[in-house]
Amino acid sequence: MAIKVLHPGLSTSVQDLGRPGYFHLGIPIGGAMDRYAMRAANLLVGNDEGAAGLEAVFMGPKLEFAEDRLVAVTGADMPAKVDGVGQPGWTAFKVKAGQVLSFDFLKSGARILIAVAGGIDVPEALGSRSTYPIGALGGYKGRALAAGDELPVGKADLAEEGKSVAEELRRKPGTPAALRVLPGLYWDRLTDAAKASFFADEWKVAPEADRMGYRFRGGRRLEFIDRKQPFGAGSDPSNIVDSCYPYGSIQVPGGTEPIILHRDAVSGGGYFMVGTVISADMDLIGQLQPHTPARFVEVTMDEALKARADRAALLDRLRQSLS
Repeated sequence: MAIKVLHPGLSTSVQDLGRPGYFHLGIPIGGAMDRYAMRAANLLVGNDEGAAGLEAVFMGPKLEFAEDRLVAVTGADMPAKVDGVGQPGWTAFKVKAGQVLSFDFLKSGARILIAVAGGIDVPEALGSRSTYPIGALGGYKGRALAAGDELPVGKADLAEEGKSVAEELRRKPGTPAALRVLPGLYWDRLTDAAKASFFADEWKVAPEADRMGYRFRGGRRLEFIDRKQPFGAGSDPSNIVDSCYPYGSIQVPGGTEPIILHRDAVSGGGYFMVGTVISADMDLIGQLQPHTPARFVEVTMDEALKARADRAALLDRLRQSLS
């Protein structure tokens, strides 16, 4: 069975929960930008949480189905339609053979996650079906979808049409989005005034925001303490001798525009990092549109670990509600 791509949307790719274990080789974990929404969509249609689905940004695709399948769309508010008839979000609905799944205009958020019963059955690459387009790895031929592509779908287990995720279990960023940050190894490079302004100022997502990183603008320029640059670090005080980058780490080249490294980010480089967005908030970043206001919120390690535990508890509630 195949799903034919009639129109790919703006940027639609095959994604799952990523390929951990290769970051030290320069291959990022990748996977869905909003993992919670990806898990929810898969659970709604009876898939394993890690099954491959589709991630679409800002504008959805138009897909023709060759046979009946359950489908669920989660994440951003971009209403789905089957042969032009609206379908509820965060809910399992049926698309029959010959029908076309399409999408209305984006109302809020940035990315939808589309799960199809049986999962998108493209070949695995390094243990994952996620698309890493810069490396032409995984997904459908290592790239975003194009008109005329035919996506294979796996064997589907029985699942219940109409199953829905309760509103209180649908995680979305607020306005302004609050992104919790654990200050990092290079935090002492900033002046006390710069440390205060980084958390006090309101920032806005820049148009240069994608799977590699989200850039922010609007806050005050960060000032650095005076010091002699180490050999090989370059003259700019935001430069360092090369270091490893964790997921969610925040670079501020030249002290002007923070960049949060996301799923397809590089594994190291020569910019200092003010801190790291905690794992519990990484999904929220993927739902931020350009010009969306955001604030960085300082947290301790204990608070970060509690947030991770809270997110795990939310996932358990989701699983129980859909079991």
